Amino acid sequence: MKPTYLLFSLLSPLCYAQTDTVRLNTVTVSATRFVQPARLSPYQIETVSRDRIAFLNQQNTADMLQQTGNVFVQRSQGGGGSPVLRGFEASRVLLVVDGIRVNNAIFRAGHLQNVLRIDPAILERAEVLFGPGSTLYGSDALGGVMYFQTRNPELSAGGTVVRLNAYVRAASATGERTAHADVNIGTRRLGFLTGVTAASYGDVLQGDNRSAAYPNFGKLTQYVDNSSVPDQIVVNPNPNRQVGTAYQQLDLLQKVLFQPAEGIRHTLNVQYSTTGNVPRYDRLSEVTAGKPTYADWYYGPEKRLLTAYQLAVTRPTALYDQLQVSVGYQAIAESRNSRRLGGATLKRQVEQVGVWSVNADAQKQFGSHAVQYGLELTHNDVTSTATRLNVKTGAVTPADTRYPDGGSTLQTAALYVTDRLTVSPVMNLQAGLRYTLTNLKATFRDKTFFPFPYNDIQQSPSGLVGSLGAVYTPTAATKISLLGSTGFRAPNVDDLTKVFESSPGTLIVPNPNIKPEYTYNTELSVSQWVGNALQLNGTVYQTWFENAIVVDAFTFNGASTTVYDGKDSKVLAPQNKRRATVAGYTIGASVRLGSALTFNGSVNGTAGKVGDDKNTPLDHIPPTYGRASLSYRRAGVQLEAFTLFSGWKRIADYNPDGEDNGTYATPDGMPAWATANLRGSVRVGRIGSIQAACENIFDTNYRTFASGFSAPGRNFMLTLRLGRL
Repeated sequence: MKPTYLLFSLLSPLCYAQTDTVRLNTVTVSATRFVQPARLSPYQIETVSRDRIAFLNQQNTADMLQQTGNVFVQRSQGGGGSPVLRGFEASRVLLVVDGIRVNNAIFRAGHLQNVLRIDPAILERAEVLFGPGSTLYGSDALGGVMYFQTRNPELSAGGTVVRLNAYVRAASATGERTAHADVNIGTRRLGFLTGVTAASYGDVLQGDNRSAAYPNFGKLTQYVDNSSVPDQIVVNPNPNRQVGTAYQQLDLLQKVLFQPAEGIRHTLNVQYSTTGNVPRYDRLSEVTAGKPTYADWYYGPEKRLLTAYQLAVTRPTALYDQLQVSVGYQAIAESRNSRRLGGATLKRQVEQVGVWSVNADAQKQFGSHAVQYGLELTHNDVTSTATRLNVKTGAVTPADTRYPDGGSTLQTAALYVTDRLTVSPVMNLQAGLRYTLTNLKATFRDKTFFPFPYNDIQQSPSGLVGSLGAVYTPTAATKISLLGSTGFRAPNVDDLTKVFESSPGTLIVPNPNIKPEYTYNTELSVSQWVGNALQLNGTVYQTWFENAIVVDAFTFNGASTTVYDGKDSKVLAPQNKRRATVAGYTIGASVRLGSALTFNGSVNGTAGKVGDDKNTPLDHIPPTYGRASLSYRRAGVQLEAFTLFSGWKRIADYNPDGEDNGTYATPDGMPAWATANLRGSVRVGRIGSIQAACENIFDTNYRTFASGFSAPGRNFMLTLRLGRL
């Protein structure tokens, strides 16, 4: 990273683009567990409101986050979307829904699409807290926290209130057909909210406008018809159609709110998400000896069930002014299904995870001290099974499991406390500590497929993390904050025990000796209004790793290669490297060009290196990326012209053994790209609206860094909406 970029980031810092910010003292955030004015927080926080989510009108939550311009998203398939925060991804960033952590014991370090199991249509707000959030949220929150608050039932002042929202949406390049409806029924004490979203997506059409240097990049010239035996290779009549990206999804939500008295709320919260089969397009597009490598490669139905009881008390006592308690259970099911071209057997690996959790958080004001404290308990049970199905005879035989076949458990227990001290009307200090205990046990029973040199893996690491921040607000238009924080991530079942083919010819094997990784982070943020028309914002940060877990060359039973799924594979394993570093910046501006016209823009840069003798690039580090937009809003009409863009990621900057997926890039790396886009909405009557958009107007062909799937080309979208926009 060039020093001039960092200097510039200090002088004209980050835009919380597309938020509802008007002045520094108007935005409140809940990513700190309790709502507080944004001007009091030393963290960089991006907030996307319910109205903004509706106007962005994206097909899934990953796309919605990408639209902020400050979250990078990697994709491996049509049903994919893996957010990257400050160069951290998957198990190193934390997903939270309604105060309950979504990350579980098998969250992997590669790329994850779990954020797609969160329905954007039912969100009240989405927030991204950038940087280590381990003080409040514990393990995994190294790169940041994505906090999603679903809508709550609305009560009435008297009588019964009934509110209905619904929409239907269609898109051309993605073949999307989505329908959503939610209904709220509320009385003075009791409220019900029911939401349903059903979506179907076709094979995605990628852009046809390619660089002259890579005229065939991303083209799919052939695919496999596996509807009969033997498999048939079919010439693709339209190489821009990414056959094997279609899937379906269903999301349900039911909430019941009971308020027996003012200041006391009981909520029952049930969420369910499921998909059809989700084809793994990057694997289906691989070629061996001129033919597709796989006839089948898909994730089976991805299911997420969340049930929770939540208590919120805002009646002050000697111990708290506010209290939140939640008891939750999540059931997660997923599977991987693969068969090589012409192969007789379909391998199916099934994972089931049950997660119990208890959270209690309290806040109390003691003079100039705002104290927050709480605890978190979690228990994960992992069951892993595998079979091979003979597609000709129907015979089923055992296969090697992804995780230990004897089962795995992971428990955590944590206590935390934070204090915000108001030193003066223009200065506050914030400090916090969290102590976490973890216990993991995994049992290997069947060693037929891999002669593991151990029967059990057991670890009980602990971690103490903290944060210290200062916020200076000399005027209502100025905010300067400095933050130091530490992060902690204990190895989970996926880190310690997985057997996984990360890319063709490379195999990741278990390493029971890895230890927790720690991060040490510093950041400086500045936000400045100039008059009432211009806002400049920015953050510059540096993160140091200790014991950073990095996938690297390894030996298994004394050999550097092994045979897996019928072919020789290079052996890799997660390992603790001495040190790694990540540094970056976010800069931007918001300019009011009149009463109805506004410009917003942001740019993000990140660099990361492993602390070895070769100065090896750290994986998951995106190239420079960002967003710029010009928006118009007046009298029921909203229009926005915007661009999303990304710089080059040269092949020399790829990690050679990690998750950067150089196989799916050009020989030179991933080219730079930019798209031109237009969207708008018009209010029709009191409760109706029509939304239309043309995304990627120039039909640009591109892939985001580390993706094995090309983005949609020119995409026309039409939405008819009833209710709130």
